[in-house]
Amino acid sequence: MSEDRYLTFALGKGRLAKKTMELFEEIGITCEEMKDPDSRKLIFVNEALKLRFFLAKGPDVPTYVEYGAADIGVVGRDTILEENRNVYEVLDLGYGKCRMCVCGPSSAKELLQHHERIRVASKYPGIARDYFYNKKHQTVEIIKLNGSVELGPLVELSDVIVDIVETGSTLRENGLEVLEEVCPLSARMIVNPVSMQMEGARIQKLVADIRARQN
Repeated sequence: MSEDRYLTFALGKGRLAKKTMELFEEIGITCEEMKDPDSRKLIFVNEALKLRFFLAKGPDVPTYVEYGAADIGVVGRDTILEENRNVYEVLDLGYGKCRMCVCGPSSAKELLQHHERIRVASKYPGIARDYFYNKKHQTVEIIKLNGSVELGPLVELSDVIVDIVETGSTLRENGLEVLEEVCPLSARMIVNPVSMQMEGARIQKLVADIRARQN
């Protein structure tokens, strides 16, 4: 592909983007425009390396990548699993580590062992559905919440929740605990399938440079 073509990155806003740009700097990829805290720009460019960067809400990153608006995306694995877009997951970046878990009061352990029909509250209905239906073969009613899912069992909206657990302190403070682990999570790099064909050499070099840095 022509070297005039920009390689475009969609980065999940916040800590993830900051951590990603720090990692990129270690392998010689910088973007000075992104360091200006007062900038109102939406797209940041490194002309010398023909790279473009933009920040997006986490759940939108796989969408930008699937449709080719971005060649590469960096986002948490929870978002990749939930959005279930047609993208290649090429690299575990190793930061933003946490776990997706089934949580609830200790009394709910019984309900998970006997395949009873239970109510599950989650911000991640897709992940919850896949776990209970395809891995546990348990019929459940899934209730999507957008806020503090820990409230679900406390107000008897649900028996358990499926949510991200980092330290578990919020669970403990509310009398809840991890009952089962669904999967480990961390920041991942995803690539548009067409970009992988058209820009394979540039993308593979980027992945190789990051891997070398990780080792």
